[in-house]
Amino acid sequence: MQRVRDWLGTNKSIFRKLLFSYMVTVLLGLGALGLSMSVMAKNYIYDGTKEELLRKAKKVNLAIQRYPIQDEQTQGMLAFLDQTFDTRIWVFNMKGQIISTSTKDEVFIGKSVARSIVDQVLQGKDVVQNLAFEGLNKPMVSVVVPWGEKDHVFGGIVLHAPVEGIEETIGKMREMILWATLFGILLSTVMVSYLSWTISRPLKRIDEVALEIEKGNYDQRVHITSQDEIGDLARSINQMAGTLELVETERASFEQTRKDFLANVSHELRTPLTTMQGFLEALQDGLVVEEASRQKYYDVMYKETIHMSRLVNDLLELVRLERHEAELVRRPINIESVLQRIVFSFKEEAAKRGISLQLTVQSPLPGIIGDPHRIEQIFINLINNALKFTEQGSVSVEAAAVREGTEIVVKDTGIGISSHDVERIWDRFFKVDRVRSRSEVGTGLGLAIVKELVELHQGTVTVKSEVNKGTAFTIWFPGEKK
Repeated sequence: MQRVRDWLGTNKSIFRKLLFSYMVTVLLGLGALGLSMSVMAKNYIYDGTKEELLRKAKKVNLAIQRYPIQDEQTQGMLAFLDQTFDTRIWVFNMKGQIISTSTKDEVFIGKSVARSIVDQVLQGKDVVQNLAFEGLNKPMVSVVVPWGEKDHVFGGIVLHAPVEGIEETIGKMREMILWATLFGILLSTVMVSYLSWTISRPLKRIDEVALEIEKGNYDQRVHITSQDEIGDLARSINQMAGTLELVETERASFEQTRKDFLANVSHELRTPLTTMQGFLEALQDGLVVEEASRQKYYDVMYKETIHMSRLVNDLLELVRLERHEAELVRRPINIESVLQRIVFSFKEEAAKRGISLQLTVQSPLPGIIGDPHRIEQIFINLINNALKFTEQGSVSVEAAAVREGTEIVVKDTGIGISSHDVERIWDRFFKVDRVRSRSEVGTGLGLAIVKELVELHQGTVTVKSEVNKGTAFTIWFPGEKK
């Protein structure tokens, strides 16, 4: 019961409007219909009764039109016709005086009919109206026809029929219309209640979900399956909630990325700055006297400066790439020549580390269109990483024509990457130092830059790695279109 009161309270506007409109419509409609039916039925019944009386009156005239002087035979004929037609019969002369009736001892004999009626009858016209005579207590429908034939009119014949049955029939009809109106009101109340419920219930649910969305609960949904306008509104609300949820997720992710970025930048800059500050304080306080030691301090500070410079440059480079602000100078590239030059530049470093560095090319390679400087940057980062994190074994670069393009695989036999870190290696500042050699220092931006550069060249980059077995980066570039 409480739920019903709440429902009526929260939806009183819709409920009252619909109920009022339906009730007014039903009342006006049924009222107009009932009134029309009542009037039409009354007119139909009265007209039918009058037509029937006229027909009977003319039959009475046929029976007595040859008897201008009333006698017992005529009186008996009138009485017979009264019983046959179930109607009262009067006969009046040319003066309008009633000279005979269908019942004995009739009190109306000798009385007169209105002169206007007599004049019309003498002219051969039929008269249909409600006649009022003193002594007639019940309402009657009366018709008057000429008595006689053609030009020989002796007077008039009056037939009366009580209207009690007619009024009773019309009264019952009106009662039936009244009950139908009451039933229509009851039915409309039930219908409008159900209709209001079917409309207000989903609207209330939509309102609840909208309030939850306003509070930031973007996972809320409206579960409505109807195909009408309310269903369309619910689907629009759900789409809006989904969009807001996606935007909020992206915002939260961006916020977390921003926090991580600030934390990582702070960390990356704090370490070299702390080192440089300590060395500078030692030099400034004169704690380092020997020239050889001073040179070592200078060398360390120089390397830290180079590291910070590389970090800032890599950050600026990555930001430009992510914002698509980097301009590529595209031209045809002989990728085999580029790889040979890069591998050759790393030969000396690989030899120092005791690592075998090999290049294998399955000629001919299709030409590619790109920025030579950016292409070199991609493979310099990958080969440099492979050498840094391979303590022993080999690093290989393999190039071949694959899928109307060129596929280059940079493979090493280093310490590898754990499975839960593989998907994160493309994130800026992410380092897997816990499994890599701690003697190597990097900015953590190289692979993020590689991914952006490869995608700028409409290529793809993937990685496969196993801990203590090695890592393989596969880059594919589309071939030059002819």
